[in-house]
Amino acid sequence: MKIQILQQLEGAKQAKGLAVIIDVFRAFTTECFFIANGAKEIFAVGDEKIAYALKKEHPDYILAGERKEVMLPGFDYGNSPAKIEKIDFTNKTIVHTTSAGTQGIANASYAEEIITGSFVNASAIAQYINQKNPKVVSLVCMGKAAISPTEEDTFCAEYIQSLLLKQNYPLMEKLASLRHLEGKRFFNPENQEQCPERDFFIATTPNQFNFVLKAVSDKRGFHRIQKI
Repeated sequence: MKIQILQQLEGAKQAKGLAVIIDVFRAFTTECFFIANGAKEIFAVGDEKIAYALKKEHPDYILAGERKEVMLPGFDYGNSPAKIEKIDFTNKTIVHTTSAGTQGIANASYAEEIITGSFVNASAIAQYINQKNPKVVSLVCMGKAAISPTEEDTFCAEYIQSLLLKQNYPLMEKLASLRHLEGKRFFNPENQEQCPERDFFIATTPNQFNFVLKAVSDKRGFHRIQKI
């Protein structure tokens, strides 16, 4: 098994084999909570126009997402796991678009299989990869707005890689350091509406879920995220 760690949008475009598109803060942390709270599927879309079009076709769909961390106009939710962690989404369909994570899914066109990545289900991801035993694993760190690297996504990729290689990794030390790195924005009093402090603690609590989220392209080319 060849494991490669790639970065941002260009990394997604280069991803091959089984691609893990990683967005810890916060797209794929949030998607785990949607699914854990009963959502039957998520459409992960890159273009916000597609999100609005899907909502027009299906008024019962729920719109979630952001640009520059701010909830998009007319959306039901932003991209905060804290804002949805206790909401029942049983049998609901979510349309999710973000600045980084969903952009990676939309651009990983050469990957044979796409799953999402975050700390909250990292162990399940590693177990799934071991079961599939692909020739190539591409761990894609989406970073900030898919254009600059961030520590949390790189740490998550390194952690998953360490699980696959059965190597020790200073996980708790790395997670704690994030509070003073990219995670600083969650502790800014002026930023609590779009980036509440609780988001940081949710996203950096590893292995809360034992499922994997897989992106499957439908007949129209839309990526549906489903639990496996």
